[in-house]
Amino acid sequence: MHHFSVWAPQRKKVSVQVDGTEYPMAGPSERGFWKADVEAAVHGSDYGFLLDDDPKPYPDPRSFWQPKDVHSHSRVLDHGKFAWTDEKFRPSPLPSAIIYEMHLGTFTEGGTFDSAIEKLDYLYDLGITHIELLPVASYEGSFSWGYDGVSPYAPDESYGGPEAVKRFVNACHEKGLGVILDVVYNHFGPAGNYTQMFGPYFTERHHTPWGAAINFEEGGSDQVRRYFIDNALMWLREYHFDGLRLDAVHELIDRSAMHFLEQLSLEVEDLSAALGRELFLIGETDLNDPKFVTPREANGFGLDAQWSDDFHHALFTLIHHEQSGYYQDFGTVDQLATTLKQVFLYDGRYSRFRQHNHGRQVQKISYHRFLGYIQNHDQIGNRAKGERLEHLVGMQKAKLAAAVVMTAPFLPMIFMGEEWAAATPWMYFADFQDEDLRKNVRDGRKRDFQHFGWSEDVPNPEDPATVEASKLKWSELEDPKHDEMFRWYRDLIHLRRRTLALNLGDFSRMVVHHSEEDRWIYTDRGNIRTMINLSENETPFAVEPGSELLLSSDVAPSREGDCVMVPPLSVAIYHWPPQPLDQDPPA
Repeated sequence: MHHFSVWAPQRKKVSVQVDGTEYPMAGPSERGFWKADVEAAVHGSDYGFLLDDDPKPYPDPRSFWQPKDVHSHSRVLDHGKFAWTDEKFRPSPLPSAIIYEMHLGTFTEGGTFDSAIEKLDYLYDLGITHIELLPVASYEGSFSWGYDGVSPYAPDESYGGPEAVKRFVNACHEKGLGVILDVVYNHFGPAGNYTQMFGPYFTERHHTPWGAAINFEEGGSDQVRRYFIDNALMWLREYHFDGLRLDAVHELIDRSAMHFLEQLSLEVEDLSAALGRELFLIGETDLNDPKFVTPREANGFGLDAQWSDDFHHALFTLIHHEQSGYYQDFGTVDQLATTLKQVFLYDGRYSRFRQHNHGRQVQKISYHRFLGYIQNHDQIGNRAKGERLEHLVGMQKAKLAAAVVMTAPFLPMIFMGEEWAAATPWMYFADFQDEDLRKNVRDGRKRDFQHFGWSEDVPNPEDPATVEASKLKWSELEDPKHDEMFRWYRDLIHLRRRTLALNLGDFSRMVVHHSEEDRWIYTDRGNIRTMINLSENETPFAVEPGSELLLSSDVAPSREGDCVMVPPLSVAIYHWPPQPLDQDPPA
């Protein structure tokens, strides 16, 4: 027997159709729920809901399993059938995390959870502590970045379905790797979303870049909030994910006394206590507002960390010199130095791109509340041709950027293939079936690129060849050039993981010096000095007495006394006094 429940407050009659047989549902309750116990329904039974006199069965908004596609029947899933073996696993604490962002469909040739399992030893040896998966919720078509999902509770079948997710997470935990899932609560995809047939999931009072906003504050919003919070708890409880990355949280428009994010963080904290394991939430936001990671007790939302684009933009414009779009607000050595010390460059100052003052200062918050990166799915995939960093700036500058990220005080994140300077691009792709929607997507991409002055032909997002071209070519690791970059990333990651000073989140432990004219920066973090030469000339840097070279992105700097000459466009990392580098990072 299976208990069916669906929220449909505006319907006069609701039935559930199970394996072709219709069963009436009792309701609506005061809150708009319809319910039925069906003896014949078991794990694997197909079902859909019949609304009023509409003969079409609609998929369950809370469907755990969409075996055919997002337009067809749902399938009953018993989460208790999977045999977990990860009871003893505990992930590395978030402050010592090295995060690896992964799109499952292009990470391997197979593009599935099971094929990704074959690469876990590689990631562990690289030094990764957490894998961050792009969204895996069911979407229309055969391929997607994942941000067009319309069935948030059901992993897409193209990746292997629900059981494959569990096999993957269980295998990661057995290898000692934590797993973070990217989830989307600010919109549904434009095709295959049937929630509006059931209740007021949207409001026209507010709008986002995707249309009408999710209803977090008006009539019926209690159940809409419950829908998304229960979704988050499901991924953490039933699939054993260690954390969630929340897409574009600035588009979660909510004027309630308790903001949706505050409620979510509270309930995740309660679940963490009940399960006896650490769970965390990471938010993506471009508001430069520390309230997202400020504790609830201090009137914040209580997220554990957030992305920080200012650091990326400041570093990227120094090595690529791009000045279009939002990059026009960046481009000086002083700006990179500011982000290294203060997190946000735009902390209330005027933004030429936005044409208004932007952001707020970060105060009394650990650096561990912010992620640092030079590549991610957006910064690569939202370029016209999906060029990776090394495609744009070459190996020398890409190695420099990697060292800056790995020695910066933020939680470092890399995008799949970055660690070997993958030759493959990573482009935008989406397999919508409606031709008008396809055209709108193509035209919209071209309009977006005009802001950056990119006149290149844009690869066709719905062409399967675009997906194939974006898949990693693992054989590249056998090439000396790619192996050189891989070894550089591995050495940087291992250095960071075993060096206490590089894991400290205290603002007072971060000292930054720089010269705009001579284009250099050096940072001191405890007994670690990172010398960043952004100029085309060999540049002198002072070192502490007794300092020893740990890593250099170029040839080892020449030295005379307490002065070293760092080669052009390179980074050198020293420590003093000589001591073992085997201290565990802080919990």
